[in-house]
Amino acid sequence: MEQRFNYFKAAPDAYRAMSGLESYLHGCGLEEGLLHLVKLRASQINGCAFCLDMHWKDLRSIGEEEQRLYSLDAWRECQWYTDRERAALAWTEALTLVTQGHVPDAVYEEARKQFNEKELTDLSIAITTINAWNRLSIAARTTPGMYKVGAYKSHTQ
Repeated sequence: MEQRFNYFKAAPDAYRAMSGLESYLHGCGLEEGLLHLVKLRASQINGCAFCLDMHWKDLRSIGEEEQRLYSLDAWRECQWYTDRERAALAWTEALTLVTQGHVPDAVYEEARKQFNEKELTDLSIAITTINAWNRLSIAARTTPGMYKVGAYKSHTQ
């Protein structure tokens, strides 16, 4: 597929605003691996090839095990995710698929057992941000496979 448009260059102020959210998330206190894990899961749900490539590479660069990445879409059936990760993944799915029943109280209650109010807010910001990136990248047909680990750090820090 051919890229339709380049939102990085076409709307630099909007790109900087979105990057500002990423910069905030980088320093919010949530674990880097957890943030990439939820971004990868949302990108799986949304079918965003560019973001799948990016977050897979980012997770591998910080030492994430391939087994956990291979089975991420079946995380409920695998014992190698922590309770905190499970709560974050369930929250990710609920927010990403919000039109399919909103966010169930049971998912919220599990998330609150693992995350304080600030952490849950930050996690929600991370999930809504990756959903926005997914939609931009899918609409633009941003080319997957070109991402190099750390390529956007100067834009987000």
